[in-house]
Amino acid sequence: MERHGAAVSDVPISGRKSGMRGATLEALHALQSALCVSVTHYRSIPAATATLMIAPKQLFRAVLCLLPFAGSAQAATVDAFSACVSDLRDEAARHDISAPVIDESLASVERIERVVELDRSQPEFTTPFSEYLGRRVTDTRVDKGRELLERHEDLLRDIYRGYGVPPRYLVAFWGMETNFGSYFGGVSTMNALATLACDDRRSGYFTEQLMAALAIVDEGAIPADRMEGSWAGALGHVQFMPSVFAEYAVDYDDDGRRDLWNSVPDAMASAANFLRGIGWNPGWRWGREVTLPADFPYELSGYDNRRSMQEWKELGVRTAYDRPLSGADTEAALIVPSGHEGPKFLVYDNFNVIMRWNQSEFYALAVGHLADRLSGASGLMNPPPENAPRMTRDDVIALQERLNERGFDAGAADGIPGPQTRAAIRRFQKEQGMIADGYASRQVLDRLSLQVAENSED
Repeated sequence: MERHGAAVSDVPISGRKSGMRGATLEALHALQSALCVSVTHYRSIPAATATLMIAPKQLFRAVLCLLPFAGSAQAATVDAFSACVSDLRDEAARHDISAPVIDESLASVERIERVVELDRSQPEFTTPFSEYLGRRVTDTRVDKGRELLERHEDLLRDIYRGYGVPPRYLVAFWGMETNFGSYFGGVSTMNALATLACDDRRSGYFTEQLMAALAIVDEGAIPADRMEGSWAGALGHVQFMPSVFAEYAVDYDDDGRRDLWNSVPDAMASAANFLRGIGWNPGWRWGREVTLPADFPYELSGYDNRRSMQEWKELGVRTAYDRPLSGADTEAALIVPSGHEGPKFLVYDNFNVIMRWNQSEFYALAVGHLADRLSGASGLMNPPPENAPRMTRDDVIALQERLNERGFDAGAADGIPGPQTRAAIRRFQKEQGMIADGYASRQVLDRLSLQVAENSED
């Protein structure tokens, strides 16, 4: 799961290739020189001390530096990966993983080049909300979810009594994560996590996940050769990362195993236990669609701009059915994912909890809306416009650079349209006499003399 701090969406692995492709000998020597700089300072350290100081990723770099290039970068990479896995075996022993499990799990582990590529890649497009929601909250998914709510009614009611999370939310997460268990991901978890643990970018995090995965095998939940999931190591019906599994998975069916692959009771109860553990507030919904008056000050929108329900009422916010808001003693934030022409949402504390599962506003809105649909609600009263710009990362970088040039601080031009970029757009819109909703509409792009493609999948 980028989530629980990271459900990482699943991408099929098209092939397993190790080694560096297409690199020239000159490029390899340059790589060797760069790597040697970072490990030189270890050479003056006593061997015993150095062994303790060098983490798996550092050992991987060091071996790449110290192995001579014998005309084969692939051989060097394989040897370095083998050395890193040897270090990971030692780390597993320090985590009290049994020797048979270490041997079974890591003896034939393979590096998957495609996993590294996926971890380092960035999406080419920023998906408009209309497209994101339309792909995830479909009539087919709603119908299937309602069928599963009915089929597992007794189970889900019992879990609700024990954990305080209503059935519709558990089934919504289930649908979002694996389409109700129809696809868990087909990548060997041990291969994926060992690959990422031996890669520089997030070695520490994935070493932790690998140790947790080994502990899951050690407790007898599943054999190592049957542990498969996403390319980033997410597991089972609800795509828990191994560390989340370790802390929150439960054996709800009392068969002696915490089985998130084959046991729906274990999977649903584990999801409820996790949500409760990260702050789910029983008795509250995630949020709701609302309507706003024509003169609403949209600069008050945004996930970080929380106000009391009474304040929102005084500003003219009403439900999507044009009824007054409740006078509940709580705070909420107003989110307008498609700008002032699209749907508007007032979101409560449980929306924040969904964001802790997956740190994406679109994801959290989709979970909440799917849960509402499963309980009988209709589609959105004001659907998102379908002609929204479908911007590439380069388009977003150009937007951020143009805003910065014009004196509207959008932060680093990183191609990610986050809160600072939206705040900069609001300031620009306000100066231009536009509705300051923080949305990069075609009108905003035209005013900034920026051109992007039409919203199309072609």
